[in-house]
Amino acid sequence: MIGESAAAKLNAIPMSDNTIQRCISDMASDVKEQVLDNVHKSPFFSIQLDESTEVASCTQLMVYVRYIKELSVQEEFLFCHPLPARTTAGEIFKALNDFVQDSHIDWGRCCGICTDGARAMTGRHSGLVKQVQAVAPAAVWKHCIIHRQALAAKKMQQELRNVLDEAMGAHFQQLLLHSEVRWLSRGKILTRLWDLREEVLLFLTEIHSPLVKHMEDMNWVAKLAYLSDMFHRINTLNTSLQGKECNVFTAQDQVAAFRKKLNLWCARVERGSVEMFPTLEDVVGRAGLQLDSTQPLIVAHLRGLSEQFGDYFGEESLTNQWVRNPFSFPVTPRDGLSVQEEEALIDLTSNMELKTKMS
Repeated sequence: MIGESAAAKLNAIPMSDNTIQRCISDMASDVKEQVLDNVHKSPFFSIQLDESTEVASCTQLMVYVRYIKELSVQEEFLFCHPLPARTTAGEIFKALNDFVQDSHIDWGRCCGICTDGARAMTGRHSGLVKQVQAVAPAAVWKHCIIHRQALAAKKMQQELRNVLDEAMGAHFQQLLLHSEVRWLSRGKILTRLWDLREEVLLFLTEIHSPLVKHMEDMNWVAKLAYLSDMFHRINTLNTSLQGKECNVFTAQDQVAAFRKKLNLWCARVERGSVEMFPTLEDVVGRAGLQLDSTQPLIVAHLRGLSEQFGDYFGEESLTNQWVRNPFSFPVTPRDGLSVQEEEALIDLTSNMELKTKMS
């Protein structure tokens, strides 16, 4: 991080394991204190949490926090806590509440909670969200948009799934539960496999692998090329939904645009055009392959994706869209706003000088 010369100087300093451990612990404690100090000073904060299973198959509760600092929204990692293999909503809430209480964080300033759609999180009577809202009445629950996007993208026709599993060298029928949302990382592996397809074919031929027949089958290769392009598109969408500059409005815009693109791609494939999938177009052009065999499969997959995104996202409500441009919406009584806030909104929308600057 600071250059080779600086690294060489640091390496020349003799330090024991205990010294290094103590330095790391001190730095971690300092970062934690800074984050908590910022949360304490923020008028509001929201939390995002998820259960994550690490490589050692240990379940960890990961919690992130968003708060306001110097008129901007900041997002930081808050804490991590180990959980039993079969975790209940009560155990998750206890771990979260113990940390909040020990850190002297006021639940009353929590305005939002973001989780996945698991029953332990969203159960109607005893789910984590209900328990948080019992101590933080102002907290509004939101189903993580990245989680919804990943779930919407995972379903595909069995023929395409077989190609995906064979390309990944999979020896199982089902993904582990905690891996299903993270399977989009396969897209990068598909792209790498495509880039190295000639070398892979040579290797498989040398070891007399039965997988050679797939790499020599241009219809199978065409499906692999389509999956590589499609996963790249989906991963691009996934990346656009992340980062400090992303908010609920921009995320909704990205998903809405992707849904429209799916319909556009489907219509173009039906007309025999695959120019939006460059890897597949390259296969079709070089091999002189006809799309007759793969066209119905691709069209069905695109339609299925469109339906899945419709099921998980539906028609997003325009609630609070006035925040983006208050001049585009009439000033009417709005749920959740006090009289003082509504009066301030009237003053804002009546400011013609500000309206001129925004137009």
